[in-house]
Amino acid sequence: MASIDLRDELLCSICLSTYTDPVMLRCGHNFCQVCIGRVLDTQVGSGVYSCPECRKRFQVRPALRRNINLRSIAERFLISQQEQEEITGICCTYCVDSPVPAVRSCLHCEASLCDKHLRVHSKGPEHVLTDPSTSLETRKCSVHKKILEYYCTEDAACICVSCSLIGEHRGHRVEMLEEASEKKKKKLRNVLQKLITKREETEERVRSLEERRRKAPEKSSGEAERVTALCTDIRRRVDDLEKKVLSDISRQEKEESLSLSALIQKLEIKKDELSRKMRHIEELCNMTDPLTVLQEPDTGDLCDPEEEGGDEDTGGHDEQPHDGDDLDVSAISHTLHTLCDVISGIRSGIYVVSPADILLDVTTAANNLLISDDLKTATFTEEKQKRPETAERFQSYSQVMSRRGFTSGRHYWDVEISRSRDWRVGMCYPSTDRRGDQSRIGDNNKSSCLWRFDYDDDEYSVVHDSDMMWLPHQISSDRFRICLDYEAGQLSFYELCDPIRHLDTFTAAFSEPLHAVLWVCGGSIKISEGEDVRSRKRRRICLENGDIIG
Repeated sequence: MASIDLRDELLCSICLSTYTDPVMLRCGHNFCQVCIGRVLDTQVGSGVYSCPECRKRFQVRPALRRNINLRSIAERFLISQQEQEEITGICCTYCVDSPVPAVRSCLHCEASLCDKHLRVHSKGPEHVLTDPSTSLETRKCSVHKKILEYYCTEDAACICVSCSLIGEHRGHRVEMLEEASEKKKKKLRNVLQKLITKREETEERVRSLEERRRKAPEKSSGEAERVTALCTDIRRRVDDLEKKVLSDISRQEKEESLSLSALIQKLEIKKDELSRKMRHIEELCNMTDPLTVLQEPDTGDLCDPEEEGGDEDTGGHDEQPHDGDDLDVSAISHTLHTLCDVISGIRSGIYVVSPADILLDVTTAANNLLISDDLKTATFTEEKQKRPETAERFQSYSQVMSRRGFTSGRHYWDVEISRSRDWRVGMCYPSTDRRGDQSRIGDNNKSSCLWRFDYDDDEYSVVHDSDMMWLPHQISSDRFRICLDYEAGQLSFYELCDPIRHLDTFTAAFSEPLHAVLWVCGGSIKISEGEDVRSRKRRRICLENGDIIG
């Protein structure tokens, strides 16, 4: 009776089952955590929350406090109930006065026995004893009503002796149940070991992804700081350019104003002198005494020789400002062009994509490639992987494509080569063949790549449709950058040395999404993440020049 009363006290009023992870509201009532969570979710739109038990109202969603003591009581109650059910689940068939737990069951008698009745039970060979069971009928042949003692390996069925001698399994290979059971257990153990290994691999992958997720905010914060610093520097540069242009204009305005004022003053003096001479000539013209007129110097003599000579020296253009006094429009124009270059650089920086966006697609990876858990590294292996041969998977060459395809914009991604002397990196259409000689990147018209191969000396070429463009450069770095400008139809390759060096650019009119693709013949290729300080400096310099490589 006490057990029944305790069970009633441990029932959740919502699901009417024993508490699971009980939590308590501020009003003191307890519920399963999942149950009360669902009820509160339904009350979100009403603007008020209430307890399902006492209807106490809360203006904001109430906090749920775990009831550890109640949880412990509920768990102990459930364990005791399970133990009681195990004790009373299968009882002795012959103990009719009070239930006594059975310890064995007899298949022949179809009865369960306690210790007491087991001691007096027949020891005949036909009386087969098993663990206690309520389904004794299922341990007998449905046709001959005899005990199932054998296992037919051909039909994978448990049979009795009559089935083997005169029944439908006559002449079939049979085994004892214990022998067949051990064989199956051995197979199951092998399956279990494989499942344990897969689970460990999955757990390791989960840990790796959790670590990446943990680092994501830090990485994002670093990128945000970098962008903020870059934009701050750009705004400072624009302000400096604005101040310089305005200062140059103001300075040149003052210089021109002073020059023009001096010239105006000089011309005003000259104008007054010319007016005086004009009045004197007019007076001579109005005289009636011929002697006085003739005794005056000639009209040409009235001009100041120095002034005449000065006119000749200046070419008669004293009234015009010299070219050196004009506003220096070319210098201002140059400064404005520098400002336009910065803006162009900003625009080109908008469309670059982080290398972290490039992830390898395992469904396309050839079976002689190992793909890392973070989907960033492809490693050549002699041991064939047991991946299914699908239409997406490369069959003839050790290649793998990226998950993402690009249909617009300007993008770049970096690779780092390790222990490989023969490799290809580039981009291809998703319609590229996956088997045959034409499926290797660069050997068809649907892909282009940078190819490094080692015969006598290290040689590099850019390949498209089997057409090779040999590179004359001496290349020492193991890091390269692939840049895509989809609208411009350009695919460029760079060596990540100091300073960064352009190798070659392939030009075409792209008609499909472009995926990153790797071909590895020995060693490994890793898609790089992150940049060191030197790389950031190179990025800033390239941004100032409007270069698409970032």
